[in-house]
Amino acid sequence: MWFIHELTGGALTKSSREIMEILEAFDLTRCAWSAAELAGCDAKTVARYVAVRDAGGDPFVVTRRARLIDPFLAKVEELVDMSEGKVRADGVHERLVAMGFTGDERSTRRAVAEAKAAWRDGHRRRYRPWVPEPGMWLQFDWGEGPRIAARRTNLFCAWLAWSRFRVIIPTWDRTLGSLVACLDATLRTIGGAPTYLLTDNEKTVTVEHVAGVAVRHPEMVARAGITAAPC
Repeated sequence: MWFIHELTGGALTKSSREIMEILEAFDLTRCAWSAAELAGCDAKTVARYVAVRDAGGDPFVVTRRARLIDPFLAKVEELVDMSEGKVRADGVHERLVAMGFTGDERSTRRAVAEAKAAWRDGHRRRYRPWVPEPGMWLQFDWGEGPRIAARRTNLFCAWLAWSRFRVIIPTWDRTLGSLVACLDATLRTIGGAPTYLLTDNEKTVTVEHVAGVAVRHPEMVARAGITAAPC
């Protein structure tokens, strides 16, 4: 298999030249130990570059080591995108720590700076997955319960998006009073109030839409003090 490496300024860089010498030495000797002696490096280094080449990869491409913050980069990009590049790194770090990030704040600052630079360059993601975080979202919906004495029942189902903790309450109906009672019981069970409550277009929550904007039920707003977001 042939590899053509682009010349820069008429000469290879030192690291690239060393890689070329390693591969040439291996192709000549067909032995990692002998190639290491010729190239003046460790046999494991020879084996690593040869393995990359034989697997169809580019041995000249420097692979970045995995970082602790890599699993949280989607959330960093989401916060930078939502704030239009104005979010502070210390605020992002606090939210990542709540999500389980164990790295230091310097790693977060570096990741935020990279995300902001990409955002300013117009490199926005075409698709951004929704990444939940602690204390942010509580979702609820209604399901059909079993029939009791030929009478229909309903199941109020609520769950926290981050921890997946669930609360299921059976009711006889889906009226406003039943909904308020179920929400009250749910908040008491989880021991707090989330930032957002996510549900669909229940008439007990959203009475109508005007120019695409949802109008909340006034009694729901007055009783619960919760801003519900439609799905």
